[in-house]
Amino acid sequence: MITERVKSDILYVCALIEHVGRVTHNRNQDIVKIMGIAGIAWQLEHAQVSHCLTFDETSEELIEEYKIPQGSFDAIGNCTGNVPLPIHVARTYKSLVVNIAENSDLSLAQIVYDVFTSFISDEISNFNTSTFYENPSYIYHSYLEGELLD
Repeated sequence: MITERVKSDILYVCALIEHVGRVTHNRNQDIVKIMGIAGIAWQLEHAQVSHCLTFDETSEELIEEYKIPQGSFDAIGNCTGNVPLPIHVARTYKSLVVNIAENSDLSLAQIVYDVFTSFISDEISNFNTSTFYENPSYIYHSYLEGELLD
């Protein structure tokens, strides 16, 4: 069973990844690939302390530490409707990570990495589709199948 504190840490790290992706115009999968599993594990371990800083401060530190370059992906600019806040997108990721973790022996850092580098990440980040708004169970089962379910 995952504690509420750990769920909060997962939410924070997922929101941080989403925010950094938006600020640097990179796909979320690019951010986690640069960070690696060890970097994600560090962020999860220190999330309680990072909560004390502003999101911009934490993002700037992460961008500088991992030398994350500016990319050309613009999830916000490509959106034709309302753009969800990073924390709202992070809730979708958190739900998926928690569902996977409850049925897996993998580390949380590995699960976060696997989720963000899978096809589902680009689907969730495409705010012109309904994937972000789908039921968490649908997203979870789609992730397990490796494709969006009909």
